[in-house]
Amino acid sequence: MMDLDDVLPHVGEFGRYQKLVLWFILLPGTFPCGFHAYNQLFMAATPEHWCKVDGLDQHDPKLVRNISVPTAVQLDGQTRFSQCRMYDLNYTNTSLEFYESVNYTTVSTIPCKHGWVYDKQGHENTVITEWDLVCDRDLSATLALVLLGIGGLIGNYIFGYVQDGVGRKPAFFIYLFIQCVFGTATAFAQNFTTWVVCRVGVGFTVPAILGTPYVLAIELVGPRHRTLVTILVNIAYSLALVSLSIIVWAVRDWRLLALATTLPFVTLFFHWWLLPESPRWLLAQGRVKEAEKILVQMARINGRKLPDNVFAELEVKDDEQNTYGIKHLFQSTNLRRKTVIITFIWFTNTSVYVGLSYYAPVLGGDEYLNFFLAGAVELPTYLFLWPATERWGRRWALCASMVVGGSACLATFLVQNDSVITLGLYCIGKMGISSSFVILPLMASELYPTVVRGLGMSVSSMMGMLGPVLIPLVNYLGSDMLTLPLIIMGTMLVMGGACSLLLPETLNQHLPQTLQDAEKAGLDCFACCTPPQLDVEIRALHESRL
Repeated sequence: MMDLDDVLPHVGEFGRYQKLVLWFILLPGTFPCGFHAYNQLFMAATPEHWCKVDGLDQHDPKLVRNISVPTAVQLDGQTRFSQCRMYDLNYTNTSLEFYESVNYTTVSTIPCKHGWVYDKQGHENTVITEWDLVCDRDLSATLALVLLGIGGLIGNYIFGYVQDGVGRKPAFFIYLFIQCVFGTATAFAQNFTTWVVCRVGVGFTVPAILGTPYVLAIELVGPRHRTLVTILVNIAYSLALVSLSIIVWAVRDWRLLALATTLPFVTLFFHWWLLPESPRWLLAQGRVKEAEKILVQMARINGRKLPDNVFAELEVKDDEQNTYGIKHLFQSTNLRRKTVIITFIWFTNTSVYVGLSYYAPVLGGDEYLNFFLAGAVELPTYLFLWPATERWGRRWALCASMVVGGSACLATFLVQNDSVITLGLYCIGKMGISSSFVILPLMASELYPTVVRGLGMSVSSMMGMLGPVLIPLVNYLGSDMLTLPLIIMGTMLVMGGACSLLLPETLNQHLPQTLQDAEKAGLDCFACCTPPQLDVEIRALHESRL
């Protein structure tokens, strides 16, 4: 009996068909997730602000600030104007010279009475400036990010059932529809509560909508090409972040930004007639004729002539189980252990990746440039990531990426007073976590069997979404100590990297189809003692004897 990996060489493991689907459907399909995961950072950006003084509106706001707002030395050693307090003076005299002779050391301060003045040099209009979400309400933007993460956590949980239940293709378009509706509605919110509700709706699809490009790219090609297509999907995602940095730099009004990062994706609905269903999923569901139809079309476009009866021995593996749930990820020993370890690593990866991306605008300097660098710095990692995963294997490349990235984040504690070196270490940390985030979904998809692959990855990524729920609160602490969030995230990465060595190597192995297949390869507790290439060869020999 043959499985799909035995049939793919006859129809083309990575031929013209797969390339057309990848380049024109799956890669553009990564952009909605990249845009909506981070556009909120700029819609709810907090510009420099200070207390407004009635009666002095005719003067330059910054000159008025000099005589109405106290200064204080912050924890980072910088002297800044207060954003929430003003001098308790009667500003009835409209002459600024009058206030220059006042002895301010004897004047008490009070909270802002008449609102705030915002420096709109960097932001024309944001949610913060429109609804005055500053000072005693400054936690609002952070809580909005927390709720966005909660929406994503719930959406990821449901997405696993949708993807494995109705198929990869319908799942993508269901989530695309939800994202477009709530993303567009965001632009028309008339109060903060409505805006948050819309953002939770958008968050429901983030990052679940990324699941179809990942899973389909892996399931449509042969084992030798899974690394390449996964890296291409991640390159597309990084380009989405770079593109977003350009859009947020060009569009400074939050309502226009909501539309500019949503409406273009309506065109993706035209892909409905072009996007194929996963033949692996169809076979796992017992829908053999539909799978064969796609494979015949694949062979025709790839220019392959199929041998007679090529599908006669195509194995439809059946666990005598048609409905799968979370319990099936934990009921057998090996799959349970893999699920726990993958989920923990996914939590650390998601927490740190999202945390570093959220943290880019507050590192100091130009926030648009910082965010651009946070996306662009990911691209060079792919130059060595492909040969590394093919030579070292998934497990060692994952471990090295996480440990290097985590060590860079931890090292910021030693240079916390040097913003340039801190930014450099931040970029190294971002490169490390970007690399590990390429390898982790690939390795997870190769460890979870087809019948629960969508569910398994959904459960792991759902638990990973606890990171985006908690990490905004960690970053909020960075207002007092710049490097504290980086230290926390660095520690998490190093711990996750150590755990990755327990997982079995999946390089060049057939994708497991059933729950029984997933039990064949257990944990490898002695991975650190085995050379990577020898480990792959030993495992391949072991699998051939089963």
